[in-house]
Amino acid sequence: MIVLVILGILSLFAGIIGCVLPILPGPPLAYLSLILLSFARRWTSFSPALLIVMGILTVVVTVLDYILPVIYSKKKGASKAGVWGSVIGMIAGIFLFPPFGMIIGAFVGAVLGELAFSQNRRNALKAGWGVFVGTLFGIAAKLGVSGIIAFYFFRALLERGGT
Repeated sequence: MIVLVILGILSLFAGIIGCVLPILPGPPLAYLSLILLSFARRWTSFSPALLIVMGILTVVVTVLDYILPVIYSKKKGASKAGVWGSVIGMIAGIFLFPPFGMIIGAFVGAVLGELAFSQNRRNALKAGWGVFVGTLFGIAAKLGVSGIIAFYFFRALLERGGT
């Protein structure tokens, strides 16, 4: 059972790191730590309600992380070209400039997409800024949920000791 607890701790730390490094799925890894600790302790550490609520929050922030940049870029007046540019830039950035290429790529892609569409620098920078702000809000939401998960994980771990 100690192996599951150690795996849970590693999963939790990887999840928190994954909130800012797009290579790792942050909140799902953090949530996995709750499942591992529950399994190690024969499902006595957390109530089913807590596991369900944390699971729902994990799914919600994971989805929001993908749509918030689009929402904020549209709020700043991005066209379809800017939105598509941000998506293409995000994907390219993951491979070209890891680990933070996703954020940089989305910003640059939105700006280039807007410039190709309207050739208005001001609108292009506003669209890029919207993508950047949306990405930061997504990261903050993921860190918030992962932080709550970490709180419950370590509280349960300390209440009964390491095993």
